[in-house]
Amino acid sequence: MTKKKSISASKASLVLFLCQMISALDVPLDSKLLEELSQPPTITQQSPKDYIVDPRENIVIQCEAKGKPPPSFSWTRNGTHFDIDKDAQVTMKPNSGTLVINIMNGGKAEAYEGVYQCTARNERGAAISNNIVIRPSRSPLWTKEKLEPNQVREGDSLVLHCRPPVGLPPPIIFWMDNAFQRLPQSERVSQGLNGDLYFSNVQPEDTREDYICYARFNHTQTIQQKQPISVKVFSMDSLNDTIAANLSDTDVYGARPVTERQPVLLTPTGSTSTKVELRGNVLLLECIAAGLPTPVIRWIKEGGELPANRTFFENFKKTLKIIDVSEADSGNYKCIARNILGSAHHVISVTVKAAPYWITAPRNLVLSPGEDGTLICRANGNPKPSISWLANGVPIAIAPEDPSRKVDGDTIIFSHVQERSSAVYQCNASNEYGYLLANAFVNVLAEPPRILTPANKLYQVIADSPALLDCAYFGSPKPEIEWFKGVKGSILHGSEYIFHDNGTLEIPVAQKDSTGAYTCVARNKLGKIQNEVQLEIKDPTVIIKQPEYKVIQRYGQVSFECIIKHDSTLLPTVIWLKDNDELPDDERFLVGKDNLTIMNVTDKDDGTYTCIVNTTLDSVSASAVLTVVARPNPPFDLELTGQLERSVELSWIPGDENNSPITNFVIEYEDGLHEPGLWHYQTEVPGTQTTVQLKLSPYVNYSFRVIAVNEIGRSQPSEPSEQYLTKSANPDENPSNVQGIGSEPDNLVITWESLKGFQSNGPGLQYKVSWRQKDVDDEWTSVIVANVSKYIVSGTPTFVPYEIKVQALNDLGYAPEPSEVIGHSGEDLPMVAPGNVQVHVINSTLAKVHWDPVPLKTVRGHLQGYKVYYWKVQSLSRRSRRHVEKKILTFKGNKTFGMLPGLEPYSTYKLNVRVANGKGEGPASPDKVFRTPEGVPSSPSFLKITNPTLDSLTLEWGSPTHPNGVLTSYILKFQPINNTHELGPLVEIRIPANESSLILKNLNYSTRYKFYFNAQTSVGSGNQITEEAVTIMDEGKMAMASRQVDIATQGWFIGLMCAVALLILILLIVCFIRRNKGGKYPVKEKEDAHADPEIQPMKEDDGTFGEYSDAEDHKPLKKGSRTPSDRTVKKEDSDDSLVDYGEGVNGQFNEDGSFIGQYSGKKEKEPAEGNESSEAPSPVNAMNSFV
Repeated sequence: MTKKKSISASKASLVLFLCQMISALDVPLDSKLLEELSQPPTITQQSPKDYIVDPRENIVIQCEAKGKPPPSFSWTRNGTHFDIDKDAQVTMKPNSGTLVINIMNGGKAEAYEGVYQCTARNERGAAISNNIVIRPSRSPLWTKEKLEPNQVREGDSLVLHCRPPVGLPPPIIFWMDNAFQRLPQSERVSQGLNGDLYFSNVQPEDTREDYICYARFNHTQTIQQKQPISVKVFSMDSLNDTIAANLSDTDVYGARPVTERQPVLLTPTGSTSTKVELRGNVLLLECIAAGLPTPVIRWIKEGGELPANRTFFENFKKTLKIIDVSEADSGNYKCIARNILGSAHHVISVTVKAAPYWITAPRNLVLSPGEDGTLICRANGNPKPSISWLANGVPIAIAPEDPSRKVDGDTIIFSHVQERSSAVYQCNASNEYGYLLANAFVNVLAEPPRILTPANKLYQVIADSPALLDCAYFGSPKPEIEWFKGVKGSILHGSEYIFHDNGTLEIPVAQKDSTGAYTCVARNKLGKIQNEVQLEIKDPTVIIKQPEYKVIQRYGQVSFECIIKHDSTLLPTVIWLKDNDELPDDERFLVGKDNLTIMNVTDKDDGTYTCIVNTTLDSVSASAVLTVVARPNPPFDLELTGQLERSVELSWIPGDENNSPITNFVIEYEDGLHEPGLWHYQTEVPGTQTTVQLKLSPYVNYSFRVIAVNEIGRSQPSEPSEQYLTKSANPDENPSNVQGIGSEPDNLVITWESLKGFQSNGPGLQYKVSWRQKDVDDEWTSVIVANVSKYIVSGTPTFVPYEIKVQALNDLGYAPEPSEVIGHSGEDLPMVAPGNVQVHVINSTLAKVHWDPVPLKTVRGHLQGYKVYYWKVQSLSRRSRRHVEKKILTFKGNKTFGMLPGLEPYSTYKLNVRVANGKGEGPASPDKVFRTPEGVPSSPSFLKITNPTLDSLTLEWGSPTHPNGVLTSYILKFQPINNTHELGPLVEIRIPANESSLILKNLNYSTRYKFYFNAQTSVGSGNQITEEAVTIMDEGKMAMASRQVDIATQGWFIGLMCAVALLILILLIVCFIRRNKGGKYPVKEKEDAHADPEIQPMKEDDGTFGEYSDAEDHKPLKKGSRTPSDRTVKKEDSDDSLVDYGEGVNGQFNEDGSFIGQYSGKKEKEPAEGNESSEAPSPVNAMNSFV
């Protein structure tokens, strides 16, 4: 245990000497090295110079020291050796110099008062502690005294003396009452630095009997109490009453009333005083004054300024406090007490003295034999301190001589030291205010070089950053250091390297090629040693996508990106900060791999967000500002000023704009008299304006509110302003939108828009309605009506013009003269029909009709236009009659012609014309008959192909649904389609119009043909329909194909059966089921059902039997139309005639605008287009399509 403690003591002592050492030799803080090196003692811990102890507890006087070998300890008391062994109450801690004086077991603290000093010694020298003055604390009781009550006249000053007993240390003073409540203090009543309670002037409320001064002795944790002091304040009124009761009427008396008095200083007394304070302490200056009114204290420094940042005022400015004073704070400080009657002042002359303080304290020296060194001890103070030296605790004058040592005042010079020169030197600097004592040793060592940096230590550095490679070393004499790159590299030198005194090699800008091994070599005259370290250069961490400035609306969502690129061998950590602090603990903040998302943003989220990326080698950051914007807060404090009959000034205070500037303010008003609760737009002003002059209307009870607007939106409305009722006046305006329109042939209905409530300008709103017939020398007829919006004039001629006016009036008078409007009395039906109706047929679907206009007088109303009624009477190409449906075309205004579109060709039509006004239509003109010429027919209603043979096909068709004339013939075109879907030569046949079927012969067997069929009239050809069909195969070729299929089928089954018999069986069952459902016929079933080989289906491309699928195998058939099994094209699908000039036609138009009829959903392309089938045609395929 002792050995471990001595090692620990050696380490700590050496650490202290390393912190203080000044020489060419530096000792690194290496634990193994520290254990091996010898060292003189060093004091590491000691009790304070002035050590006040609690007399009730054991006294512990600390003295700890370190050294190698571990030091021994001894003490002196009052300058003589203190023999610890002879005092049973005193013990020393093991492996320590700390004394423990046992007071709790019978010892008396007073017996151990004195000056103690500790000495720590080993073979290399002796260190001493400060002189430690031991004094027990004292907390004496107050002396008994008789306190007379204080009777004071109101307004006079008063001092209550505390005078606490002298204690050690001095007590803390405070005043309380019997309830242990602190007495309130103010500018008038306050406690002085000496503990007395000062009253600048007393007041009746100061009367009480429990003014108690308390002294708290902190060291012993005790509080002493002075006897209560009684104070009774007499007011002037009560004092006069008392005197009057005790004196006769003939006595002259009169207590003077409370009079104001100019300030008088209670402390300090006189006009000047002096104060001495030590450097570094707190300077406290005090001035307390009496006076009525209570004086105010002010402090100045004559000839200078009070020191900034170190000056404070306490006790209601009665105390000036300057901390950490220095000699520069010396001077005259004046306090001035002032009230309305005058002032008083006091000058305190302050002198700042100084106990000794270090300029240069001596530092430990570690030297090698033969080296030189110095110990310097420089101190200052006021007065200037004297310097004395000791060696190993003995005054240097009587210490053993050392030829290497020379004392020169505050410096000791060492030359050519030897190991025996090791010692501890003490420097003492003292003056009348104190002393300083410092130990510094000289340690002479002879050691070969040692490198303390671990071997093969790895250094990792970011590229383009400095690299510092350590070579911590020790040796005595001090070794020389050299660096090499690699084991066999040359010595490093040049401007690209920096060599530090502590052995460190610095590469100011490390690059990728700086990577490698570096060798450090240390040598002195006692030896040589080397060490190798490794250097790796890493790529820097970079934020390649930095967070960007964001503006977001309140309650929105925002994301900041922080995408980084880093060295693959470094593990980065990303931290997000808000305003340089941690993110709020809020689930709305979502930190992702490379982003920060804030949900439901609030105003508190406004700020600067920083992304910090840390690795073990570097750190980068980027910041962005988030601005949260919102609609502005509503304005407030609305105020009306400058109220006039027709105007008022409105002012307001804007609310918070919420980071988006206010662009304008909207002012609204409420009319509490006419429309309470309904707010109307009044005006708006720019966002920089907070007042507006508002125009008002009479007889309105106004309230105003203001709405602020920014780019985000409108604020909530402000609170309404006070109400303002304007005076009544004549109406300023008349009703608007005055009209005169008759509802019957013999009346005139006059209507207008009534004035709104605030437009009435006063009570009793009415209207004066006036009218007279235009262009007739009549007088105005007038009537006054209540607040309505309509008046009917009866007994008027039919449709004649009237002059009309409506004037507003109220109880105060009429509005200005209104303007006149023209109206008409009621309309009647027109009297005559248009004449001279003519029809000009333009083509088979369009005609033009003409007529003569009717006289305007016969219209008897506003002319709306002319209406043409027309209808189809008969189709000339068909005998049957259809339901007659009349069509109407209206031509507005006074037009005399019009076009009739959408007519059917080759038909008979009738029409008539009527004139129309606002009342209705007049009589019809006589019916006019006209016919439309022939047109092209629609496509044939169907085309069906039957009875296929080896060389023939039978075609059947239906006539067009809409012949649109007399059919002259049918045109049939057809062409073969080969295996590559190419179309062969086109053949055209003209067929008489009375035919409905045709047998085509001499066709090629097993060949697919495409047919195009349309009808003709004398005008031209109609739309065509298309169809495809196939002739059947030759029997001999079918048999050959059948045999090929049998062989192929057997091989397929054999191969699959060998692979997996069970799977093939399941697949065949599924295959047969699907084929039966889809209408497909397996080869085996057809062979069993039909002996005729000609009807067996065959695929010509591979020579095997196939299966027919209408949806998959023959795409040319699919492309034409989804034709029924009987190959009949339904009539409704081929109806492509133009009906009623495009009305109700289910058609399409080509890009050139030509009409495409409805056959199979679309028109077939021209015959030259190829077949889309992916297989060769088969006769059986054709037959299956007809089943």
